[in-house]
Amino acid sequence: MCQDYIQEIKKAQNGDDVALENLIKDNNGLIWSIVKRFYGRGYEPEDLYQIASLGFIKSIKRFNSDFDVKLSTYAVPYMIGEIKRYIRDDGPVKVSRSIKDLGIKIRELQKEILNKKGEEIKVKEIAKELKVDVEDVILAIEATSPVSSIESSKHINNKDGKTINLLDTLSTNKNEEETITNKLAIGQLIKDLKERDKKLILLRYYKEKTQAQVASILGISQVQVSRIEKKILENMKDCLIGDVS
Repeated sequence: MCQDYIQEIKKAQNGDDVALENLIKDNNGLIWSIVKRFYGRGYEPEDLYQIASLGFIKSIKRFNSDFDVKLSTYAVPYMIGEIKRYIRDDGPVKVSRSIKDLGIKIRELQKEILNKKGEEIKVKEIAKELKVDVEDVILAIEATSPVSSIESSKHINNKDGKTINLLDTLSTNKNEEETITNKLAIGQLIKDLKERDKKLILLRYYKEKTQAQVASILGISQVQVSRIEKKILENMKDCLIGDVS
């Protein structure tokens, strides 16, 4: 990245509106390319462009020239994340505040049980713990689940039986080498994991251990390994696609 471009980014980070506008103009094509991924969902392109631009501005504010990645690459997860939240929160299927609040309570309970026991809590147990109907629990989980699109999870092994690496698993399979792949970000995400979760990921994706082998090493069941791994990858993917405040 040329020094002049870095200086332009630093100016924008320091509140220079002209520099910010120049960066947006220079990356106008990139922003529209992200918007086009969400065509056909009932939203005005101009509205999506504004949302994507907001994500691009967020990426500028958080960008560090020490990152081994271009601003355009770094910005993509933020733009996708902003549009994803917009669709999820303001989409055609409206979710009531009570259901959203219940969804938050459910996720907090699921996280608490997962951390304590290393396994996911059952729907009936959630209903009993929160003193609500099972039907309400199911509705809240379904209604507040992330939009299933380019961020949907992939299986660990492909049809040929080959291991998919962590970067492949966290990518969206849409030319991510130049968009969402950020080794620095993934390294930081792994560093921030809890010790057990970090060990699980390192064993699975760097030591290339099977789920059964990891289960034996960690002293838990293979089913638990599968569930924990899925949850870790979902959380890491949310971070990578810009699911930040």
